[in-house]
Amino acid sequence: MTIEEYLYYIILPILAISVLLVFCRFVLGPSIADRVVALDLLITIGITIIAVYSIVYYQSTFLDIAMILGLIAFLSTVAFSYYLEKRNRKKREKKKKEDNAE
Repeated sequence: MTIEEYLYYIILPILAISVLLVFCRFVLGPSIADRVVALDLLITIGITIIAVYSIVYYQSTFLDIAMILGLIAFLSTVAFSYYLEKRNRKKREKKKKEDNAE
């Protein structure tokens, strides 16, 4: 079996199934953090699909695109965690003020 056959018959179906499962988590996720993690994982799976495409068709330029997409996904995750921390800090301060007022 060559690498292309492994990619076609093993890796791509696994990636397709994982996209479906992660998309279900994205849609049904109970919290916004679950949805953001699922979106980050969808982007990571997309990067993997781009890498597989690059290997199969011998197009190394797609690896640059995958690397940029990975950087954007990382930065968006960091920005979201900063937003969550800021939001939680405001909630804690508000609760602290309410407790002190009573």
